[in-house]
Amino acid sequence: MTARVEQRVRHRRRIGGRRAAIGALSALALTGAAIATTATLGSAGAATAWPTAKGSKAVSSTIPVSGTFDGKLTKFFGSGALGTSGQDEDQGPIFELADGAVLKNVIIGAPAADGVHCLGSCTLQNVWWLDVGEDAATFKGTSPSAVYKVYGGGARGADDKVLQFNGAGKLVVGKFHVEDFGKLVRSCGNCKKQFKRTVIIDDVDVTAPGKAIVGVNSNFGDTASLRNIRIHGDTKKKIKTCVRFQGNSTGKEPTELGTGPDGTTCRFTASDVTYD
Repeated sequence: MTARVEQRVRHRRRIGGRRAAIGALSALALTGAAIATTATLGSAGAATAWPTAKGSKAVSSTIPVSGTFDGKLTKFFGSGALGTSGQDEDQGPIFELADGAVLKNVIIGAPAADGVHCLGSCTLQNVWWLDVGEDAATFKGTSPSAVYKVYGGGARGADDKVLQFNGAGKLVVGKFHVEDFGKLVRSCGNCKKQFKRTVIIDDVDVTAPGKAIVGVNSNFGDTASLRNIRIHGDTKKKIKTCVRFQGNSTGKEPTELGTGPDGTTCRFTASDVTYD
């Protein structure tokens, strides 16, 4: 897909006035190497680094990953059955990771379909979503010992969820950038099979507009710990930090119970979240 077509796709999914201005940034040190990047500037002027793709590849059927897949900063985008940028449920992903797989140094462009699916424990390292489709990544492991790691990278342009936590276990998000989004992390509120889920978010930059950093189900024993969260461009503090829900397994819309730290489900203090 050409840059011009991709831009038109993004435009159709944007609300006017939500785009960030684009500037220049020399380099971002990730995984021990310097990576050439561009930078978008949020309304508060906080720079967020986005990588420059080193080639692109259309994906018409899901790419299975076991072991380690290093994309070397290639941009992958959907075509054919995966060539959508909508919010339809049950879309296929660009990548599907087996238990224990690692996906790194990948850029997912538009159309993005349903991004990345993890069928068990997985690591997403320096993965970037330029324009989130249905979700950026979905975690589906059923073992309570499953661990999903999202380290580095970033996502923007998510109409709803960025990281969808449907399975069991622990999701750890660190050194991540998110902007123009609905929810950064959401523990599934109405999946047919529910689990107790643990979410840890540490050292993350959040740029408005956005709705919530994390949503969890207190009735299923979910917990969310927030540390070193920096929110940019949200002077009126409209972005909710941690939202507690009454989840269900019937498919009904979950009920929101409250927001903010409570020491039990939402584990953080006011000093863990800063604004500029």
